[in-house]
Amino acid sequence: MKFAGIIPARYASTRFPGKPLAMLGGKTVIQRVYEQVQDCFDILYVATDDNRIADCVKSFGGNVVMTSEDCKNGTERCLDAYRNLNLDCDVIVNIQGDEPFIQRKQVEALIACFDSPETDIATLVKPFEKSDGIERLECPNSPKVVMDINGFAMYFSRSVVPYLRGVDKSEWLEKHTFYKHLGIYAYRTDVLERITTLPQSPLEICESLEQLRWLENGYRIRVGKTDIETVGIDTPEDLERAKEFAASIGLDWK
Repeated sequence: MKFAGIIPARYASTRFPGKPLAMLGGKTVIQRVYEQVQDCFDILYVATDDNRIADCVKSFGGNVVMTSEDCKNGTERCLDAYRNLNLDCDVIVNIQGDEPFIQRKQVEALIACFDSPETDIATLVKPFEKSDGIERLECPNSPKVVMDINGFAMYFSRSVVPYLRGVDKSEWLEKHTFYKHLGIYAYRTDVLERITTLPQSPLEICESLEQLRWLENGYRIRVGKTDIETVGIDTPEDLERAKEFAASIGLDWK
């Protein structure tokens, strides 16, 4: 199978305008992401609708493709890039442009999900640690995932799932392994073509989680697991956290 990596990147983020061009240890966030995964793919592009981001990618020697301003999300931008480039591949890997700590092993775990012919879409999860505490587990900005015994997603929620009946919340992380969803996806190209035509679904509207649309329409999402901690950047405050995290793992990204 042939895999292509696409990094959707837009300038007009509501919570952090210009986020891909924010500096992290002497390099932009988008360059950090690109360099983390460039050895994982023969085909890798940043997909954007903004010339400032395109110029930045070109300046460090990366590949970039211009996409429509009408793309509503990263999934649609991946499809637009796939069509504009007329890519010859079986699977598109959607790499979040705000995950500068993504690791090769995580990409490999995602790709391995397609060893199963039943996989339409793949994504990653990381177990919550006891040290995370109940507040982090309950945080609605950190979606949780429940899976079946074959490793396919059953549901994604901003609430804590499953609910541990008869167990005090202070003991939940000791009594059960909860899984945090990491927002990296991969799609078979024919599936990508179809899921972008689906209307919003009731559960998606409730939780504001796009992947629920796919589940409600019968697509199978295989889940890969990772123990590697990352820090996504959604706000300026997250950028500072990323610098602190980099220092904690021995990177000089001040």
